[in-house]
Amino acid sequence: MTIAPRFDELIHAPTRLSIVSLLTASEWAEFKYLRDQVGLTDSALSKQLTTLEEAGYIEIRKAFIGKRPRTSVRLSDHGRQAFAGHVAALQEIVARSGLAVLPGPARTQT
Repeated sequence: MTIAPRFDELIHAPTRLSIVSLLTASEWAEFKYLRDQVGLTDSALSKQLTTLEEAGYIEIRKAFIGKRPRTSVRLSDHGRQAFAGHVAALQEIVARSGLAVLPGPARTQT
């Protein structure tokens, strides 16, 4: 299946782009893990997750382990398609620049 390139303003915001890219690599991710990886406060992450959830890009699951609440997040199918389309659009933009897209960390000339 080919994903049509589609620039997504909602995903493109740096914090949400980081969250969505982390979620592509996992089935479910714990709130605490996302918070630590993205470097946000609990309230800032909650706000970003609410925005993504309202767009239908993520699913949030709340449960208790013992007496402690646990929040887990996963990318919905709609979110995966939106992210794939956004990445394809970014790749098209880069390709038009004539620069090669290198796998792995960014390379710099010395």
